[in-house]
Amino acid sequence: MTRHYLGVDIGATKSHALISDETGRALGAGVGGAGNYEVVGYQGLAETLNAVTDEALRMAGTSKDQLAGAGFGIAGYDWLAERESTRQAIQTLGLSAPFEFVNDTIIGLLAGATEGWGVAVVAGTSNNCWGRDRQGREGRVTGCGPWMGEYGGASELVAKAVQAVALAWTQRGPATHLTEAFMDLTGATDIVDLLEGLALERYQLSAADAPIVFQAAAEGDKVAQGTICWAGRELGSLAIGVIRQLSFEQLDFEVVLIGSLFQGSPTLTETMSATIHTVAPKARLVRLAAPPVVGGVLLGMEQAGVEYGSIRQTLIETTTAMLTR
Repeated sequence: MTRHYLGVDIGATKSHALISDETGRALGAGVGGAGNYEVVGYQGLAETLNAVTDEALRMAGTSKDQLAGAGFGIAGYDWLAERESTRQAIQTLGLSAPFEFVNDTIIGLLAGATEGWGVAVVAGTSNNCWGRDRQGREGRVTGCGPWMGEYGGASELVAKAVQAVALAWTQRGPATHLTEAFMDLTGATDIVDLLEGLALERYQLSAADAPIVFQAAAEGDKVAQGTICWAGRELGSLAIGVIRQLSFEQLDFEVVLIGSLFQGSPTLTETMSATIHTVAPKARLVRLAAPPVVGGVLLGMEQAGVEYGSIRQTLIETTTAMLTR
C-alpha cells in the first residue's frame, strides 16, 4: 500500500493542509480560515484542522488510514502549558499515524532550509524567530512582540515611524516626510491634528501601512531609512539570540526569512545580515520560496522515520504547482 503523509499549516487568518505520497508528489490540498486558538479558541482550531484535512484527503483520493505520518505547524502554539489542549484538538482528527506539532515558524524553517535545520525569522504583521539544530533541538524567542522586547515586524515598524513623527514635532528629532505621508493617509489637517488623532484614536495606523515607510525611504527620507535599519537590527537580534541558544556561531547554516515585510526594501535584509554576521559570519540568509505547509509534510515524514532529502525538491515543486493553479 502506498504511504501518504499529511502536513498542516494553521494560521491566524488562513490555514492549509497538504497530502503527499512517499515520492514527494503532492496529491491534495485543503484551504481554510483562521485556526490560531488565540483567535478562534481550541474548538475553532479543531474545526479548522478537520475542515482543511478532510478537503486535502478528498482531493488526494485517500483516507486517514493510509497516512503514515503527520506534521502540524500551529500559530499560537508557543508554550508547554498549551501543549495538551493543542494535542486534544489534533486528536479530533482520529489519526492512527504518528504525528508531531510545533509552532508554525518551525515548519517554515523545514520548508526553507535545505537540510531541515537552521534559523527562521518571521517579519509579517509582527515578528517571531525559532531555530532547530541537526538533532532537532529547538531555540526560540518568546513570540510576544514588544511586550517582551521583540521588534521588527510591520506593526513595530509603523509604531517606530509614528514615534519619529512625534520626535520631529517636539524637536527631539529631525524632520521627516513621514509626517506628510501619514497626514495624507489619515486626512489630518496638520501634524498636531495627526498626533492628537492618533493619541485619541480618531485616526488609526496599522501594520498594513508599512509600505508608506518603505516608500518614504525609497524617496530619500533619512528618518524612514533609519527606521528600516532599526527593524533590520532588531530582526537580526532575534536571530542572534537563537543562534547563541543552539551554538551556531561557527557553523555554516541558513537563516530562512519568512513574511511579507522582507519584500519592502533590500536595506532591511542587508542590515539584518550585517547584524547576524557580527556573531555568525557563515550564516546565509535565504527567502522562503516554498509554501510553509511543505514543512508540515516533512515533519510528518520525520515521524515515520523517512529520510526526505532526495524528495524535498519534488514536494516543493509539485505543491507550488498545485497551489498556484
